[in-house]
Amino acid sequence: MLHTSEFSTDLISSLHETLTDLNRHPYPHVPSPESCKKRASVALVLRVRPDFNHWPPQSPFAPDPQATASPIELIDRFFDQEWVRNGDPEIVFIKRAARGGDRWSSHSAFPGGKRDPEDENDKEVAIRETSEEIGLDLKSPSALYIGNLPERVVSTSWGKVPIMVLCPFVFLWTQPDMPPLKLQPTEVASTHWVPLRVLLSPSTRTFEYVDVSDRFARRGGKIMKFFLRPVLGKMRFSAIRLLPSETLRCTSTAEYFSQPTQSNQRSWGGWVYNLYKGNTDSSPLIGEKPLLLWGLTLGMLADLLEQLPPHNAIELWSHPTFTSPDVRWIVTLLTHSLKQRNVSRLGSNSTAVDSETEAVASGEDSWFVGEPANGKPLRKGNNKTQTYAVGVMLDGYYDLMRKGVWIAAAGRLFATVFFIACIVRRFRRHTS
Repeated sequence: MLHTSEFSTDLISSLHETLTDLNRHPYPHVPSPESCKKRASVALVLRVRPDFNHWPPQSPFAPDPQATASPIELIDRFFDQEWVRNGDPEIVFIKRAARGGDRWSSHSAFPGGKRDPEDENDKEVAIRETSEEIGLDLKSPSALYIGNLPERVVSTSWGKVPIMVLCPFVFLWTQPDMPPLKLQPTEVASTHWVPLRVLLSPSTRTFEYVDVSDRFARRGGKIMKFFLRPVLGKMRFSAIRLLPSETLRCTSTAEYFSQPTQSNQRSWGGWVYNLYKGNTDSSPLIGEKPLLLWGLTLGMLADLLEQLPPHNAIELWSHPTFTSPDVRWIVTLLTHSLKQRNVSRLGSNSTAVDSETEAVASGEDSWFVGEPANGKPLRKGNNKTQTYAVGVMLDGYYDLMRKGVWIAAAGRLFATVFFIACIVRRFRRHTS
């Protein structure tokens, strides 16, 4: 078994190779669908935390903005430094501020946002949004642009209506220290630097459970939502438990700490209602709840992690399902052959979804870019294509899942009616 220092050294070597590959082989541009022109970008910012026994010199390597060295040469020079070779690579995440009406409220994510008309290109969006949200200047000489990860069309998960194209870009901070971050309180509740070795570990894989009955209120109203909530239970999504090495919280946000009031003290009625909704924790402290990464951000991260040893980010991902045993069993039965088909199409591939959206990929879809350049795989790991993975894994999955939900609901309705009929029949026999 490798010690932490030995594992980090091997990981640094693999990261060096992966970042070089990303720079040499950029992923193709995905145009906006005709029905949706919205685009958004995020920044995956990497750094290397120095080891105590290999502290960097007073003047470590820094890219010269006036130099003519190629990005590959700059990457090589950075990883040639002793403190880097023995360091611990990390990536920064944000926890979004709690905002009403925001589908990604309080989610763990990468810094980023929507493209504005004045933005020159998608990469500039990631740079601008990172500066605005956490105060990190990716135009600094210390920030080295590496390349992009697969772009994806994001659609509503229960339909195929595109809502935007999401573009991830990778940056490397080349200094051992960071400038002070400045968090935008209306956008960001906290930032978290998480080691890559934590993200790669199977021990941090878990699930996020989400109440998705709200979406049915849009179609069947609140009555339908009320009856379907106990039928469905919660929806279970693949997730990673984040264990940060460094956290910065925006203390001016209410979610950081709010004084308990009479209105939020737990009563018996409130306890029963929270239990019905599946909530058992009403603590106002941000630090008491586990920090989970799931959904679209997990999909983008998986595209990077899959290229690093042990190349199992896709294998550790699992399809969304429900907590109710009968619904889960029906969905599993309906989707078994589809899952096998999609895995064989992959060569392999995984993006992720959340309770509202998914990243779509389909071989028949004009948005899909899935063929390797010149027929030869460019990447390590299971994903040999030029596109993202979970989108392929989920192609057609939600259609069958929706069918499974209605089958389960109909089955429970039939069982309930049959049970009531038996009771009534027995009652009539006793009274006759």
